[in-house]
Formats: sequence, C-alpha cells, structure tokens
Amino acid sequence: MSLTTEKVLYTAKAHSKGGRNGESRSSDGRLDIKLSSPGTTGGGTNPEQLFAAGWSARFLGAMGVAAAKMKTRLPTDAGIDAEVDLCDGGGEYFLRARLNVSLPGVERDVAQALVNAAHQTCPYSKATRGNIDVAINVA
Repeated sequence: MSLTTEKVLYTAKAHSKGGRNGESRSSDGRLDIKLSSPGTTGGGTNPEQLFAAGWSARFLGAMGVAAAKMKTRLPTDAGIDAEVDLCDGGGEYFLRARLNVSLPGVERDVAQALVNAAHQTCPYSKATRGNIDVAINVA
C-alpha cells in the first residue's frame, strides 16, 4: 500500500546469517539473537516466535489506540497469547495464526469492539489479511 501522505515513522534494520540455525542482529545492537529450527534442541528462538511476539505486542498497542478513541481504557493486565503455526501443505510451507486476547473486567461487547478496531488498524493484521488464516479469540 502506498499512500501519498506517507510518513515513515521508523525503519527496523536487521542482518541475518545462517538461516534457521544462524543468528540475527539489529543495526543498533539492541537485538542480538541465535536462531534454531522449531522443535530442535538449539538454544535460539525462531522466526515464528519472533513474529508472534511482534504481532501480539503491536496488536495490543492498536487496542490501546482503539480504547482511547472509544473513550475507555485497557485493563493493566490486558494480554495477548499469539500462536503462529508453521504448516506444510505437501512441500508448500505456510503460516496460520491465532491471537487469544484477554481483557479482564471489560464487557464482552466492548472487548470485541476493541479487537475488531485493532484488527483493522494493526500493521501486522493488515500485512497478513488475505495471506494467512487468522483467528482472533476474546477470552
């Protein structure tokens, strides 16, 4: 998507080498991780875990923006458990995801409205829309 009023707010830069059994480091050095394949005994994380962490954090931020617009607040113990599946469809790999949202003390209809609004504005949700199966559950 290219907007004529586009303003870049931030550019993440990272260098990876060695693939799934390698390493990644951000240009500012704040991220410096070892990578290992899912299900192995390697000491590193994997891209699916990083994607789940990034998406859940960003989605929670989008819910905060939605809450402010709705003149309400997120509970301090709001949280998201993200699950990202790496699937094999006969040699064709793909992702599938679930975001399990916990908003203790928030009425169900308000919680659902916050989730719906966040899913429309969250950059990760926009990037995955129509590309992977996504289920968002309000606990």
